[in-house]
Amino acid sequence: MTKATPFLMFEGNGEEAMTLYCETIPDSRVLDVTRYGSDEDGAEGTLKLARASIGGVEVRIYNSPVHHAFTFTPSFSFFVDCSSGQELERIVDVLSKDGGFLMPPGNYGFSQRFAWLNDRFGVSWQINLP
Repeated sequence: MTKATPFLMFEGNGEEAMTLYCETIPDSRVLDVTRYGSDEDGAEGTLKLARASIGGVEVRIYNSPVHHAFTFTPSFSFFVDCSSGQELERIVDVLSKDGGFLMPPGNYGFSQRFAWLNDRFGVSWQINLP
């Protein structure tokens, strides 16, 4: 079966990001983790590749041992519909810590409350209260 899956590449902090996302977004959990061995380029025992379900969407997470000249861009973002204003505020508070807003929480006319932010890892999130 052909399947498209979001793939997030980090440079050493993939496990930290995955843990934050799974603890913050409802209906999220780690599915499996592969760690670097002693004969591989990454630091032994650190996360190499993982699969997580984030808000019910399967996402692959990779920790690259190589530095790249690129990172994440807001042109790709996770869009999260929240079930309450409290849930939206909690998620925004956690994900915006040490990150930055593209659109701070507010009523922009297309939803009750909306925020667009980049988290501290550079991943972009659109948090919405329909």
